[in-house]
Amino acid sequence: MVTAVSTRAPIRSSIGLKVVMAVTGILLVLFLIAHMLGNLKIFVGPTDFDHYAHWLRTIGSPVLPDTWYLWAQRVLLGVALVAHIWAATVLARRARAARPVRYAHRPKVHVSYAARTMRWGGVIIAAFVVYHLLDLTTGDLNPVGDPRRPYANVVADFAPERWYVTLFYVIAIVTLGFHLRHGMFSALRSLGQQTPRGERRARGAALAFAVLLCAGYLVVPFSVLAGLVR
Repeated sequence: MVTAVSTRAPIRSSIGLKVVMAVTGILLVLFLIAHMLGNLKIFVGPTDFDHYAHWLRTIGSPVLPDTWYLWAQRVLLGVALVAHIWAATVLARRARAARPVRYAHRPKVHVSYAARTMRWGGVIIAAFVVYHLLDLTTGDLNPVGDPRRPYANVVADFAPERWYVTLFYVIAIVTLGFHLRHGMFSALRSLGQQTPRGERRARGAALAFAVLLCAGYLVVPFSVLAGLVR
């Protein structure tokens, strides 16, 4: 008797895809935390903030030329983001394919706002990443655009007359918060928090993390608008 053996690569299996989502998600979240903490250094003052930004460009020196570490980081994060989206898309398609028959009468399944808006939310976040790179990385869309003056670049970016930039930033960060809340809650459920009490804790932890991260990012543009950072 010959036993059929699945030729599907382990990474393309549902378990493999979930592992890809988990690993890339953790990597992206760690970057978001580190980036937020770096942004908050703007409250220390222009000298320290500019020194921090310059230090980022020289990580690995003299072994690596200036900015090589940053570009390696960007490539790694880009690959992680693409892999994360790919894994999520394949898993979503498989889930739909596993339920080909739509019953006329079935219990209404509760789907969170974040889960329903993952598609367009991903588009907003992707558009923001592109704009953010052209604005504060290359300087092409920044009023100052001087890599030697990152503090001035940030202040000019969120000036009151550029309210539309701040609005786009807020929309992108809030969208990211919904995504993180949904993703962390799903991850905690996968780790076994599936009892009513465990789910309440998972929801609370996911919400607290998303709110804190969003607040850490939004405090910078709002402080510039309020004149606290000038």
